[in-house]
Amino acid sequence: MPARREDIRNVAIVAHVDHGKTTLVDAMLWQSGAFRQGQDVATRVLDSMDLEREKGITILAKNTSLHYGGVKLNIIDTPGHADFGGEVERGLTMVDGVLLLVDASEGPLPQTRFVLRKALAAQLPVILVVNKVDRSDARVAEVVDEVYELFLELDADEHQIEFPIVYCNAKAGVASLGYEPGQELAGSDLKPLLDLLLEHIPPPVHEEGHPLQALVTNLDASPYVGRLAICRVRNGSIRKGQQIAWCRADGSIQRVQVAELYVTEALERVDAAEAGPGEIIAVAGIADVTIGETLADPDDPRPLPVITVDEPAMSITLGVNNSPLAGKDGDKMTARQIKERLDRELVGNVSLRVRDTERPDTYEVQGRGELQLAVLVEMMRREGFELTVGQPRVLEREIDGKRHEPVERLSVDVPEDHVGTVTQLLATRKGRMEHMANHGTGWVRMDYVVPARGLIGFRTEFLTETRGTGIMHHVFEAWEPWAGELLTRHSGALVSDRGGQTVSYSLMTLQERGQLFVGPGEEVYEGMIIGENARSEDLDVNPVKEKHLTNMRSSTADVLVRLDAHRRLTLDEALEFVRDDESVEVTPTAVRMRKAELSKVQRLKAVRQARK
Repeated sequence: MPARREDIRNVAIVAHVDHGKTTLVDAMLWQSGAFRQGQDVATRVLDSMDLEREKGITILAKNTSLHYGGVKLNIIDTPGHADFGGEVERGLTMVDGVLLLVDASEGPLPQTRFVLRKALAAQLPVILVVNKVDRSDARVAEVVDEVYELFLELDADEHQIEFPIVYCNAKAGVASLGYEPGQELAGSDLKPLLDLLLEHIPPPVHEEGHPLQALVTNLDASPYVGRLAICRVRNGSIRKGQQIAWCRADGSIQRVQVAELYVTEALERVDAAEAGPGEIIAVAGIADVTIGETLADPDDPRPLPVITVDEPAMSITLGVNNSPLAGKDGDKMTARQIKERLDRELVGNVSLRVRDTERPDTYEVQGRGELQLAVLVEMMRREGFELTVGQPRVLEREIDGKRHEPVERLSVDVPEDHVGTVTQLLATRKGRMEHMANHGTGWVRMDYVVPARGLIGFRTEFLTETRGTGIMHHVFEAWEPWAGELLTRHSGALVSDRGGQTVSYSLMTLQERGQLFVGPGEEVYEGMIIGENARSEDLDVNPVKEKHLTNMRSSTADVLVRLDAHRRLTLDEALEFVRDDESVEVTPTAVRMRKAELSKVQRLKAVRQARK
């Protein structure tokens, strides 16, 4: 018989990236008394990875808890980027309702659509939080209307569309159930939001007398007790030291012992003797447990359905670094070390796939999007790996005998002056405009459906053409028939034809040919890309040529000619720049681009062969 556990609420905060999820969780923790007065706590306290702090985004779903009105609130902070959708999907399996955060100026964006679609599919009740109402360009009423339209587009049922609304300024830690345009929010804290949460999010439901069932939805590790399985207890209860049945993904069942049992209090994991239904726990003592498996009663094991996540849509190749400068920076160089690291990543990341390739020292890594794959490469280089990374490629599918590719829903906000330029850019990338709106503020929002191939390298070009003012977001939409050939990079590369150290004298003449990626005194090798050619073809150049001294004097000999500032590409920009015959060399201290075939002679031979 179903029973309710009134002393717990499990809720996820979902939103588009940068709409204030992590900031709101900060404010909730402070106001609930989770931190003592004067305690030194970082802002965006849940973004604990260095990469999360640098990029200002959430990459891993994390859980925290606070106590309010005699009820324990377990809160899952999920990523806003669709590339980390696997984290969002896992987070939603642990909760009974969601807070949907929307920026009061930007309104619902592609990732809002993505996370809301997942929440509605899971039949979870939604509370709408309109955040950042203090912005000077806030348009609260229009944003609420846009959210209603989004619910209708996503086929929400009549119960789901009757959602409560709360207005919020997460940075100031203030919430209100009413809002008057142009006025300060009434209230001094987040009490209206927390009250609404207790009232509208249902408590966990379980069956009385049902044997233990707990679904493993995430993994963590402790230096003291090893791997931790993060679970939500569905039915029954679990005790420290108890014998349980471990229902594995392959269908086998094994008896194991719960070595340690933890629950979350604020940001800390604390020891627990026992945990009942609805609680989110961490279990130690099962060395090889993975996501999607079930912990059950040893006398009556009943496995829960395995979590399913969206299939990958993009891939890159990762291999050993075989450039002439290999081995100077990193200490992890071999194919075996790369494979072990990728296997470790697969354990905690259900949305990644790793495939062998024709070469024994190269692996194909498949994921949701460029950002997810770039984050993996960035984490590996920081751990001391040296890698050769290929161009990101979209995965294809055959549907009804026809070749299909993934398409993305792209939303761009640009000043009115740049509308024509952006329209032209997307037309060459086979973009299809679906909606265009001018909010009367000098800014225009355009919604497109574009082949995912067309967005590789688009961000850099988009920011250049809009003078850095444009804002773009995209999310996977569907599989559509192949759109034909696309030319996404119109410029060629300046390729070094020999090795050595770059010299100012030679770079001075080369900067007239295009944009340089290297400065004077840098080590280069044959086949390394040192710049972007202004024309469409590749150009082999000599960046190490020195000025020969003669005994002739010149009236202009001492005239100072300055080198233009060279452009240093980040890892993300380098992956966007390379073509299919190029790759990125990644080391702990450098990101270099190179031709896959370093020898100029061999490249020319390959071109002649292709023309035959």
